[in-house]
Amino acid sequence: MNDSSIQLPVDVTQIMTMLPHRYPFLLVDRVIEITPNESLAGIKNVTMNEPFFQGHFPGHPVMPGVLVIEAMAQAAGLLTQLSDDGSGGGDKLYYLVKVDKARFSKTVVPGDQLRLEVKLLRMRRRMGQYECRALVDGSEVASAEILCAERDA
Repeated sequence: MNDSSIQLPVDVTQIMTMLPHRYPFLLVDRVIEITPNESLAGIKNVTMNEPFFQGHFPGHPVMPGVLVIEAMAQAAGLLTQLSDDGSGGGDKLYYLVKVDKARFSKTVVPGDQLRLEVKLLRMRRRMGQYECRALVDGSEVASAEILCAERDA
């Protein structure tokens, strides 16, 4: 379910108006589901062209876990931006300030499509706490609780 003012999918061009990240650190390609102020699902297509695969690891490419966490944090930022007024525009930035309960159960490799699921647990004093999961082919590969703080751009 989504708010009628939010047209899905939200593509990477629209995402770039909401997040300050750019290649190679923009880690959400598309938003496919949203319930404003509650939850969001996004997609990251993982390709062999990602620059981190050059050194992580040669001959056995694996997406670094910290980048999976970063992708989930970016999805959380998109949930907050899109929930504010439905347009996703604005002059606020959301910084990752805390990661709890991070778990990695499978590796993410080239060719995977990472589904990023975030659920807003609470928003207080310009800080949001989110429950996040990353899945490949319906199987969870990582999860974490993250805290993001809002700052003026």
